[in-house]
Amino acid sequence: MSPIGMTALLVSTLAFFAWSARRRWRQLMLGTSTERFRLDGGEFGARIRDTLVYAFGQKKMPYYRVAGIAHMLIFAGFMVLLLRSVVLWGRGFDPSFDLFGLLGAGTLLGDAYSLIKDIFALLVLLGSSVFVWLRVVRRSPRMTLGWEGLMILGIIMTMMLADFLYDGASMVLESRSQGHALHFRTFEPAGSALAFLLQGVESETMLQLLQHVGFWWHSAFVLIFLNILPYSKHFHIITAIPNVFTRDRNPAGQLPNIEDLEGKVEREEAIGISKLQDLTWKHILDLYTCTECGRCSDNCPAFITDKKLSPKHLTLALRDHLYDTEYAFFGEGRGQKGITPGEELDTHPRAPAGGYFRSPKPEELVPNIVHPDVIWACTSCRACEEQCPVMISYVDKIVGMRRHEVLMKNEFPAELSKPFNGMETNGNPWNLSSMDRGNWSDGLEVPFLTDHSDAAVLYWVGCAASYDDRAKRIARSVAQLLKHAGVDFAILGSEENCTGDPARRAGNEYLFQMLAQQNVETLNKYGVDKKTIVTACPHCFNTLAREYPDFGGKYEVVHHTDFLMGLIARGKIVPRNPVRGRVVYHDSCYLGRYNDVYESPRQVLESIPGVELVEVPEWNRRKGLCCGAGGSQMWMEEQNQNRVNRKRTLQILQTAPTTVASACPFCMTMLTDGLKAEEKEDEIAQLDIAEILWASIAPQATVAPLPPAQNSASAPPSMH
Repeated sequence: MSPIGMTALLVSTLAFFAWSARRRWRQLMLGTSTERFRLDGGEFGARIRDTLVYAFGQKKMPYYRVAGIAHMLIFAGFMVLLLRSVVLWGRGFDPSFDLFGLLGAGTLLGDAYSLIKDIFALLVLLGSSVFVWLRVVRRSPRMTLGWEGLMILGIIMTMMLADFLYDGASMVLESRSQGHALHFRTFEPAGSALAFLLQGVESETMLQLLQHVGFWWHSAFVLIFLNILPYSKHFHIITAIPNVFTRDRNPAGQLPNIEDLEGKVEREEAIGISKLQDLTWKHILDLYTCTECGRCSDNCPAFITDKKLSPKHLTLALRDHLYDTEYAFFGEGRGQKGITPGEELDTHPRAPAGGYFRSPKPEELVPNIVHPDVIWACTSCRACEEQCPVMISYVDKIVGMRRHEVLMKNEFPAELSKPFNGMETNGNPWNLSSMDRGNWSDGLEVPFLTDHSDAAVLYWVGCAASYDDRAKRIARSVAQLLKHAGVDFAILGSEENCTGDPARRAGNEYLFQMLAQQNVETLNKYGVDKKTIVTACPHCFNTLAREYPDFGGKYEVVHHTDFLMGLIARGKIVPRNPVRGRVVYHDSCYLGRYNDVYESPRQVLESIPGVELVEVPEWNRRKGLCCGAGGSQMWMEEQNQNRVNRKRTLQILQTAPTTVASACPFCMTMLTDGLKAEEKEDEIAQLDIAEILWASIAPQATVAPLPPAQNSASAPPSMH
C-alpha cells in the first residue's frame, strides 16, 4: 500500500499512546504498595484462572442479559480481529503480507480464520447496534449517556464495515485482473456479499479508491481508538484484564488489616484513606477500569433508596479528582485551570445532588471530594462488588475513609458513640452487662466451656441472640436442636465478647483489634482451634472465619444453617411435624455474597413438611437486597425516610408469604420493623430457620411456630 504512510501512522500513533500511557502510569504510582503478585501456593495459577473466567470469559456480563451478551460479542470480536489489524499493518509495507504464510488464501488456517473473522465482525456490528439502541432509543438510565459512547460505537462499527469494503473491492479487482468471473467465497461471506454489490462499479480507479478507504480506515482507526482510550471511560479495554488479574483474592469478607495499629496511633501516623496518595495502586487501577455501566449503583441499597451514596459516582469522583490534580502533582497535564475547588461533580448523569465535588489541588477526600453522607450510607453489603464485571472493589475504600474519619479526626455519626462505648466497656454494642450474656439459656441446661472444656463444638451465640429478647428465641431454638441431635457443645457465656464486626465496618479499627485479640486469647485458651464453632449470626461467622486468622485465630467456623443441614443429611435431625405455610427466604449479605452460603438455608426449609418455599422475584441469592443493617447501619439513623428495610420488605411482600424466614438476627430485626411499617406484623411471621426447624422437631404441645402477634418483641435500646 504505502510503506511511508504506514510508518508515519504507526510511529505517530504509538508514540502518542506511549506518552499517554506514561501519564497514566505515573498517576497509578501515586498509590501505596499492595501485594498482588505472590507466586507461591498456586496463587499465580489462581489469578490466571480468574482472568480467563472473568476477563476473557466475561462471566459476570450475562447478569444483564441483553447488554451483557452484546458486550461479549464485541469483546470476542475484538479478540479475533486484533490479528486482522496486524495483517493489515503488515500489508502497508507488503500488499501480499499474510503473516508469513500462516494466513494465506487457500490454506486451511487462512480460510478458517477468514470465515471466523467475517462471522465475528458481523457479531460486533450486531452487539454495537444493541448498544446504540440502548443509548439512543431505550436510553438505559444506568449508563453514562453521551457523545463519547456513540463516537466509540461509530468507530467500532465503521471499522467492521471498512474491513468488508476492503475485502469486497479487493475481490472485484482481483477477478478483473485475472480475467475470471466474480464468485462467492464461502470462507469470506461478508466480503463476498459486498463484492457482488461493487461489481457494477466500472471504474477501476473508483474500486482502488474504495479498497484504499477500507484499508486505511480500519488500519488507522484501530490506532486512533487506542489513543482515545486513556482519556475516556473505555480505558477499561486496556486495564480490565490486569485489574481482574490483580484483584484481591482474600476471602470476600476480609477487610485489609492494619499492621502495628497501636504503634501508628502512638506515633500519630496517618491511618485509613484521607487523600489520593492513601489509595493503593490497585485502587487507582480500579478507577481507571470503571466502565460506567451503572450496575453497581442499580443494586446498591443506599442508591436505590435515594441516599447520597452511588458506588459508580464515588468511583468517578475519585477518578476525576485524580485526573484534575495531574498538574498539581506533576506540573503538566489536566487540572491547572477551569476547575473551582468545591465545584459539584455534575457532568455524570444520576449523580446524587450534593454528594461529589471537584478540585484541581490534592484535598482530603472527605468532605472536599466526597460528602460524609456518602461513606456513612454504605451497608457494606457488597452488591456493588458482586455486580461489577471488572472486579472493582468498593467496601475497602469506603471503610478506609471511615477509618480516617474515626481514628484521625474523631468524626462519625453521633449514634455510633453508644455502641462504640458499649463494645469497649461491656463487650456488646448495647452496653448491657457482660454477666447477663448467658441468661438466654436459663432452663435449657446448656453447658459452659469453663465446665465442659472438652466439648467438640462451641456455640458462638453473638450479641444479638444474647441480649435482644426476640433474638434470644433463635439461640434457644439452636441449642435445643443441637441437644436433640446429640451434639456435644458448650457456650462461653460471659467470656464471649462482640467479635468487633460493627466497630470494624464503622471504621473503628482500634476497637475491633482490641476485641479480636481478647476473643482470640479466650478461644485459644480453650483450644477452640481443635473444635468447631457454630454460630447463627452471619456477621460473627464472617469475622471469626475470615478476619480472626490475621490475629492468630484460625478456626473451623460453620453457620448454623450449614450445620443443621449436615445434621439433617446424617439423619441426626428428622423433621416430622408439618409446619404449613408459604415461606419466603431472605438472603443475608454476610452469609450469601460474603461467604457463598445460599443453598443450605433453602435445603433446610425444603426438608420441613408443609413448607412451600418461594423466592423474591429477581432479588434473591446473589442479587438479594440488603436488609439495611450491615456496615453498622444497625445503630445509625438512615439519612432519609426512604428506608432500606422497607424497600426490602416491599419486595418480600410481592410473594404473598405467610412467613418470612431469615438466618441472621440483624436481618430479623430490620424485616420485623419493615413488616410493622407496612402493618403486616399480625399477618406474617418473621422466623429464623432454626425456629421453623425446631417447630418441626419438638412435640406440638411444647413448641409451635410463633403466632404473628408475638413476632414484635421489643429490642434492646438503640436498635432500629
